[in-house]
Amino acid sequence: MRRLYGGVAALPMPAFAAVHGYALGGGFELALGCDLIVADATAVFGLPEVRVGLVPGGGGTQLLVRRIGWSRAADLIFTGRRVDVDEGVRLGFVDRSVAAGEDRSTALELARRIAANSPVGVRNAKRALRDGADLELAAALDVEDSAWRATAFSADRREGIEAFNQKRAPRWPGP
Repeated sequence: MRRLYGGVAALPMPAFAAVHGYALGGGFELALGCDLIVADATAVFGLPEVRVGLVPGGGGTQLLVRRIGWSRAADLIFTGRRVDVDEGVRLGFVDRSVAAGEDRSTALELARRIAANSPVGVRNAKRALRDGADLELAAALDVEDSAWRATAFSADRREGIEAFNQKRAPRWPGP
């Protein structure tokens, strides 16, 4: 189970959750493994495992605390209560709130906007964000520097500058 949920977070390109309706237990943990959560007005989130004698087992205890802080995560996990999309935005785990039924189209539009950028740049930015998030600042800056170097000397960077100078859309060579 850990490998299944962890596989989403380990994807080299950004992963998106489009939430319509209930995302409870494993569904919420799957969304938390994604880089961005888009939720519509019908979305309801929760980790109710303690209400049935369990503990979240798909990364919920670790992913939620990293998104919203220890005490807020503890409140949701210890009580097993449900949270609507508005509270999810206030707590900070919902990245975009949209009207009912617009979750998927909004997530796909977000994916298209990101896909228009340099694949090498996006991939290395995700690596810097994920790998550096829980490190001391000096070590995290080393992670960022490594990602920057891997991008700065890439064919994508050369194409990006050339396209900018020629005032045209880039044709990314990619990895």
